[in-house]
Amino acid sequence: MKLKTDFLQSIEHCQGFDKEAFIEAHHQTPVVSIRINQSKTLEQSVVLDDDNLLVKVPWCDEAYVLKDRPSFTLDPLFHAGAYYVQDASSMFLWQALTQVVGDSDGLKVLDLCAAPGGKSTLLSSYFENGLVVSNEVIKQRAAVLVENTSKWGAHNMVVTNNDPSHFQSLPQFFDVMVVDAPCSGSGLFRKDPSAMDGWSTDLVALCAQRQQRILADALPALALGGTLIYATCSYDPNEDEHIADWLVNEMGLTQQAIDINNYPGIVETAAPISKAPGYRFYPDQIRGEGFFIAAFKKEKEVGVALTSFKSKEAVLEKLTKKMQEQLAAVLPANDAVATFLQSGMIKAIPAVFESSILQLASQLYIKKAGVSVGELKGKDFIPAHEYALSYLPLKTFNRVDLDKEQALSYLRRAEFSCNGEKGWNLMRYNGLGLGWAKILPNRINNYYPQEWRILKV
Repeated sequence: MKLKTDFLQSIEHCQGFDKEAFIEAHHQTPVVSIRINQSKTLEQSVVLDDDNLLVKVPWCDEAYVLKDRPSFTLDPLFHAGAYYVQDASSMFLWQALTQVVGDSDGLKVLDLCAAPGGKSTLLSSYFENGLVVSNEVIKQRAAVLVENTSKWGAHNMVVTNNDPSHFQSLPQFFDVMVVDAPCSGSGLFRKDPSAMDGWSTDLVALCAQRQQRILADALPALALGGTLIYATCSYDPNEDEHIADWLVNEMGLTQQAIDINNYPGIVETAAPISKAPGYRFYPDQIRGEGFFIAAFKKEKEVGVALTSFKSKEAVLEKLTKKMQEQLAAVLPANDAVATFLQSGMIKAIPAVFESSILQLASQLYIKKAGVSVGELKGKDFIPAHEYALSYLPLKTFNRVDLDKEQALSYLRRAEFSCNGEKGWNLMRYNGLGLGWAKILPNRINNYYPQEWRILKV
């Protein structure tokens, strides 16, 4: 790969930049890393075999660098949400949260630019007793976000499809805000060399303007004393350190340092005016791709005029007593879980955040709230796909354990055979749910979502 001269010139004065080593790193194969879903009991697989786990990612629990890149698409455990494929550099978010936020219980968290979902699933694991709102403004990308967060299985996640300005209708609602802002993407050139074709200094300037707009629009929704984590996958200081200066000098945020003494290879930088610390990741110095991250605290209101926005989505309704009685037969009673209806679908959410989720639903476009459990049609219960993938316990359903060939046929929505009881059966692989099938006397109806099916042979 030949890196553009003007690109190299734009970052040659950046702290920690080693031109020769940087160029050499871009001739090497990108590193592959995964983060294991700690809430799902996991047996060994080819992908996660000890022989393929090279080293642990030092700054993130249960994350590993792989020796080789397997075919994730052809691993049923990938579709079961057993792990998430995520660049190791971006997983430094876990360490930033550990140091800057600390106690995670009961907090409300916004992942503002969330698709495809790597950071959202990480946030869900870190804030396992909190509420994570994952937002994506682009509708098509929001659909991908719904899929990936559904596979992760947590019921403490809400997916929204809103412009950042819409969050001004929720003043000081969130305790933590993560903004992995759209950027020029130079940190990912090694993974996607074609992205370099679109890079220019004009694009960097446009991205920097967009980043300021996104932050200014969203910051009113961050509580006083709340934490902002800002990140990009760009090397350019205009999108990194200069934005840090703007956050401190123009938006009134307070810089927060992160101790990196235990993580050799991460480069600490200082914004040119405020000296706000930021942290750079170069592929020649760490096992990961290009990344920038910085942390801030909001200690005073930024004085942005609030806009008024109200969702036109279907309202969330309480279940009737009869519905609750029917549901009790399939969803074990749990005081920690609350249920409600949205467009006929039963949703399960953390009971402690019920009022918060109802407030979100009144102001935002909700694509996913908690876990979709299923529908009641007369006396029948139709289980939702999300329910099969969730952490929620399943009470009365039969389970069918598939081998790999059967599982892949199921995931392709192809014909397959298995032994199971008549009626709804949970299809599993290595003990983890994949989805539903309905076994009839003369056939098996495959209910794996059509839009999620494996197309690769």
